[in-house]
Amino acid sequence: MPDTQATIRYVITCIGPNLRPTVLSEIKTKLAKAKVDFEDSKMLAQKGLSAMELRVSAAGYSSEYLTGKLLFLNEQYGIDFAVQEEALYHLPKKLMVMDMDSTLTEIEVIDELAKEAGVGDKVVGITRRAMNGELSFPEALRERVGLLEGLPISALDRVYHRMPFSPGAEKLIGVLKRLGTKIAVLSGGFDYFTSRVKEVLQLDYSYSNRLETKDGALTGEVLGEIVDGNRKVALMEEIAAKEKIPLNQVIAVGDGANDLPMIQRAGLGIAFDAKPAVRAKALINLRQRDLSLILYFLGKTEDEIDHLAHEALLKEAN
Repeated sequence: MPDTQATIRYVITCIGPNLRPTVLSEIKTKLAKAKVDFEDSKMLAQKGLSAMELRVSAAGYSSEYLTGKLLFLNEQYGIDFAVQEEALYHLPKKLMVMDMDSTLTEIEVIDELAKEAGVGDKVVGITRRAMNGELSFPEALRERVGLLEGLPISALDRVYHRMPFSPGAEKLIGVLKRLGTKIAVLSGGFDYFTSRVKEVLQLDYSYSNRLETKDGALTGEVLGEIVDGNRKVALMEEIAAKEKIPLNQVIAVGDGANDLPMIQRAGLGIAFDAKPAVRAKALINLRQRDLSLILYFLGKTEDEIDHLAHEALLKEAN
């Protein structure tokens, strides 16, 4: 229900394979019933996947309320969407903080290390519960790392070399860098991997956990303060303060329960192909596994994205 009587303008971004005229008509009908005024629409992409921007205004409705009215888009049509206040939408996003495992990259590193150590089933089960918020992250991490005691460091290198980036990751990062956005990886994983990813993708920051080693093998211990959900928020705020970037100009992207605090604190928080418990609490969900689709939430058209991505590739080649 309305929480104030002030009229607020919103931008609704829809992304999916089924953005047919009948879907747009259904959106307009549902919004009209909720006393939300439709103003105009703009296509952002239509060559392959479709993306569309709608502008609406409402007397006092929150973005959370409007999001609830549009959940049918994903449930019935597989369309991802974001509702953003127009004033915030137009602010340039100067910093993006990202989770690594199952977000920037396709795998959960600790699960792959567990397979190398022969304890895969035990660790995968703990990981699943931790990412769903059923266990505290520090407790789950220490328990899992303890099972890796004695694993040779060479196993970490093997896992690194089979660690693919998620679809659209390099395109997203290349375009944002061309736009002048700072990029950080904030991971509950391990610096053996994040430091390499930072170098390969030429990121600005990376923070993660450090595995203790002795005589060429893991000891089963984690050194220093664990990067959990609270630590990710603190790091995001520290980086933003250092770069003099307000939090409403920050993008946060992640998939697990330990990512929720930063997702909920950032100006544009996105749950990416997230666990069910995370999807239920995140305002914006991107279920289609392509990180470059985030650029549509910034109002970029497919032609602008392709042009910026091409420029990024040329710069990297030079």
